[in-house]
Amino acid sequence: MPAVSAQQSSRIPVSLYNISSLVFLAVASNQLRGEIPVDVGDRLPNLLNFNFCINKFTGSIPWSLHNLTNIQSIRMAHNLLSGYVPSGLGNLPELQMYNIGYNQIKSSGDEGLNFLTSFINSSYLNFLAIDGNLLEGLIPESIGNLSGSLRSLYLGGNRIYGRIQASIRHLRSLALLNISYNYVSGEIPPEIGELKICKSCIWLQIRYRQLVSMDLSSNRLSGSIPKEIFSLSSLSATLNLSSNQLTGSLPQEIKGLENVAAVDFSHNHLSGSIPDTIGSWKSLEKLFMENNMFSGVIPATLGDVKGLEILDLSSNQISGIIPNNLENLQALHLLNLSFNDLEGLLPKEGAFINLSRIHVEGNSKLCLDLTCWNNQHRKRTSTAIYIVIASIATVAVCSVIAVLLCVRKRKGKIMPRAYSIKLQHPTITYRELRKATGSFDTGNLIGKGSFGSVYKGELGDGTVVAVKVLDIEKYGSWKSFLAECEALKNGSKRRLDGGLLNILERLNVAIDVACAVDYLHHDCEIPVVHCDLKPSNVLFDKDMTAKVGDFGLAKLLAERGADQQPITCTGGLRGSIGYIPPEYGLGLRPSTPGDVYSYGVMLLELFTGKSPTHEIFSGGSSIIKWVESAFPASIEQVVDPELFTGKSATHECLITILGVGLSCSVDSPDRRTNMRESLLKLKTARDTLLKPPLDHIPDLDLEAGIGDSSM
Repeated sequence: MPAVSAQQSSRIPVSLYNISSLVFLAVASNQLRGEIPVDVGDRLPNLLNFNFCINKFTGSIPWSLHNLTNIQSIRMAHNLLSGYVPSGLGNLPELQMYNIGYNQIKSSGDEGLNFLTSFINSSYLNFLAIDGNLLEGLIPESIGNLSGSLRSLYLGGNRIYGRIQASIRHLRSLALLNISYNYVSGEIPPEIGELKICKSCIWLQIRYRQLVSMDLSSNRLSGSIPKEIFSLSSLSATLNLSSNQLTGSLPQEIKGLENVAAVDFSHNHLSGSIPDTIGSWKSLEKLFMENNMFSGVIPATLGDVKGLEILDLSSNQISGIIPNNLENLQALHLLNLSFNDLEGLLPKEGAFINLSRIHVEGNSKLCLDLTCWNNQHRKRTSTAIYIVIASIATVAVCSVIAVLLCVRKRKGKIMPRAYSIKLQHPTITYRELRKATGSFDTGNLIGKGSFGSVYKGELGDGTVVAVKVLDIEKYGSWKSFLAECEALKNGSKRRLDGGLLNILERLNVAIDVACAVDYLHHDCEIPVVHCDLKPSNVLFDKDMTAKVGDFGLAKLLAERGADQQPITCTGGLRGSIGYIPPEYGLGLRPSTPGDVYSYGVMLLELFTGKSPTHEIFSGGSSIIKWVESAFPASIEQVVDPELFTGKSATHECLITILGVGLSCSVDSPDRRTNMRESLLKLKTARDTLLKPPLDHIPDLDLEAGIGDSSM
């Protein structure tokens, strides 16, 4: 059978559409542009498979494709198609796959989603994806009459409202169900629990035991979670009910989910205690229950779930101690218990050896060791997991003093005042620092600030340090030095502008920085405004944990609030070009919203790969306006191309991240999202990225890409 595939760019040659004998036409995952001819179905009457996914095609869905009565697969996901779903879907009896996901398709007039009813005549249909469009309307009750072979149903990311129809229980072959990111309301129908047995499909039960993934997240669902949900033993991938308005408690009998890999109940209004029977979920790898109203204690039985990789119980009302049984979770790489009411000692063995993956801030009664510091220090103890470790900075302070003494000796000048600093590390001589930095060789220069330079050095024992050399002849340098010391008191180095790898690494950096700035703004005894957030002031330790450095322009506020007089600050306009909030140019005092603005710009830079001072931002343009022009429908035009994977989770994550960047960098300080809210949204984006994708269950891939809504 004649077939054509493509791996090129630009446009499809017109002559290709004249090969009337074609039965297979696949040009997926290229950079192809232009409109698909509306009469392509008339020109290629023998087509059985049509795959134009992941390109940049514009125009409308060709109506002529719906005239091909023998066609088996129509796939146009991830393009820039607009218009409506054309009529004629009822004339495709052989159709097995229909995928128009992630375009800009709208509903036609009052038709809403009634076009779905047309698929009733496609008795072989096993994959239906209309997600990521602008479709709106009610889910028709007739959806339960779709093909008994339907295994994948993607309706997410539209403007669907109303209730989930109970008739969905008749889709007995359904394995993947996604209705996320819509406006669906009402209660979850208990009938959905019937999607676990395919009595007429014995072979299907053996292969993947019916419904394996269900995503109803980011809607307006209310009421309690039906107990029938917890009997869906077929669920082996994902159960996602996050970001709804669900209430009530979890039943004690939840053992039915023993095969599930990921569960997300986060961002609801669920209450009561977490059942001990959760330890029966032996296949569980990821559990998200943050931002609810759960109370009681952490079940010790969670320590029996040996494969657990992510556990997030943050922002609840959980009390008591952290069970030592959690030390057994050797696969754990993220444990977030922050902002609860936990007390006692933090376990020290097993999973708790590496504190970089443990988050417990916001638990004022929690102690890190047997001394259980007094209340004045407890808050600092719990937040120390997130915040910049000051040991290297202390060495830097020592180096500054050593350099100053040397300069004083060389110039024969006596400083007018001696500053006493209490050292917590061995004294390092100027000779040692000079040797460590190769006599302050420019090859070891890792950064320059307004009042000095920073060099990389290696001490005699192999310790790598950052040595900051102060330029005392610059006006304001001493104030800068004192401000940095004060900020470090209240509160291994690689720079952020050195280049990063993938989206998760960049997102982790963004979250690390947001955590640090959130601490400076909200958790310090004296709130701190950094005044110079930018990539070159974000540094990394050997584990790629980001640290916020260079407090040379920092301002400490007398009281919480953005409009307080500074205790100490440096003169002049604060910040770096491209990151300075507009109000600073009008003479307003530095404030926490000012830091938020700088963070927003830095976030946009991090995920677009463009500096705010790039040459394309001239003549009144800016990185903010540039991203705004593409947000949210065309973010692929501004996002760093290396970050696009074609997966829906990545796309959703990037929309959230850019949305945070834009909300942080609006002109009006009063309208900017504060750092705590921004941090929460970024963590939600990371959760989305880390969850097992609903659109890729290998066992379901009967043909290439069949389990992926992006293909």
